Amino acid sequence: MNNAMTSLTRRSAAVLLAAFSLSAASIALAAAPAAPAAPKVKFATSEGDFVIEVYPDKAPKTVENFLQYVKEKHYDGTIFHRVISNFMVQGGGYDANYAEKKTRPPVVHEGREALAKGGPKNVIGTLAMARTNDPNSASSQFFINVRDNDFLNPSAQAPGYTVFGKVVSGMDVVNKIKAVPTGAGGMFSSDVPKTPILIKSATLLN
Repeated sequence: MNNAMTSLTRRSAAVLLAAFSLSAASIALAAAPAAPAAPKVKFATSEGDFVIEVYPDKAPKTVENFLQYVKEKHYDGTIFHRVISNFMVQGGGYDANYAEKKTRPPVVHEGREALAKGGPKNVIGTLAMARTNDPNSASSQFFINVRDNDFLNPSAQAPGYTVFGKVVSGMDVVNKIKAVPTGAGGMFSSDVPKTPILIKSATLLN
């Protein structure tokens, strides 16, 4: 009888301990702060609207730089000046008269770091910073990949291009932009939309 009672007591204690552990885990989970939502930016263009989200946890300096341009209304009144239907659409640097807008100092290249942190590659719908041959030359111009551009991804041999966000709604608008007729315009000999694609505004949503 004593052995049976001892066994029952042990089982009861084990059940109570398991219940306590589950309760404590639930409390800890409830107390843990939710991960902050990725900042979102709405682009209102002459072809329609699209929304992007950006990833400060993957490319913090790049995202800070981009969002500062958004807050300063730098992108309002700029155009998509380079459109290649099987490659990407690029904008953020020129106004409707093809005058280059003044920019802040360039941002340090974060391509490899962003990829190492699990950031996206240069695939359809992602945003990356445009730059010259100098990896650390990106300022305000960005591009949206309209196909998977593996050759733009950072590697051990090449710095690639820093991906810092993606289109989360309105990709149909981006597809409309990529399909417009192009030709020469301003100081550019090709790839310029014959009818300007205007960014009316870029607005931070959260």
